[in-house]
Amino acid sequence: MPLFYSIIIFSIGLCIGSFINVVIDRLPKKESVISGRSYCDNCRKKLSWYELIPIISFFILKRKCKVCKTSLSFQYPAIEIITGILVLLSFLFLISDKSLNLFTYILLFYYISIISSFIAIFVIDIKYGIIPDKIIVFLLFVVLPYSFIFQKPFIFDSFISAISAFIFFLILVLVTKGKGMGFGDAKLAFVMGIILSFPAIVVSLYVAFLTGAFVSIILVIWGKKHFKKSTIPFAPFLAFGTILSLFLGSQIWQFAKQILQF
Repeated sequence: MPLFYSIIIFSIGLCIGSFINVVIDRLPKKESVISGRSYCDNCRKKLSWYELIPIISFFILKRKCKVCKTSLSFQYPAIEIITGILVLLSFLFLISDKSLNLFTYILLFYYISIISSFIAIFVIDIKYGIIPDKIIVFLLFVVLPYSFIFQKPFIFDSFISAISAFIFFLILVLVTKGKGMGFGDAKLAFVMGIILSFPAIVVSLYVAFLTGAFVSIILVIWGKKHFKKSTIPFAPFLAFGTILSLFLGSQIWQFAKQILQF
């Protein structure tokens, strides 16, 4: 793909990342994410258009609010860049062996919706210790119609995976009495099952538990187990596992089968 198109797709991803930052900041506060201008969290000054240009504004403003001089979080450019990269990778992944047509763009919207939602969940759970139901509902609105229309032969497999993942996490919630993970994780696992189906859902959960255990051990050793709730949030690991499996779930499963010889 020509460099020019890559830059365009990446720039679109940056703008999507900027909107994800709005969702991360407003949704936990029960504010509208589609109306009202963005503002400084400290002095409440409404931001002008030139203060909202992805990445560029952050560095032009020298990482400070123009009025109160409060330092701005690196979360903003980080989310924009990560989203830009993932949107570009999604486009390259989808056109690697397909021609551009209406279905390709529908599939791209599907991928972007999932990636954006899980990035928001990743950060919100770390910052606030919650998984907003509105994001779960949005995912269902995107995933269910897509599954019924474009994955009809596999819809039964998707729902079996979703129900199995939900029950598995519900048992974990009951066993840990909500201390290890919460009901939000179980709802998220249900959506993951519909998105990924078998065997990608197995890969995503394995990756989530593996990375979760590794990070938890590191944080405990360093004595930095400080989050909104006393436990380490698990949704970020589920988000990471889902995005990885969305792209490479089948390949990882085949590789595991070869290694384990089953």
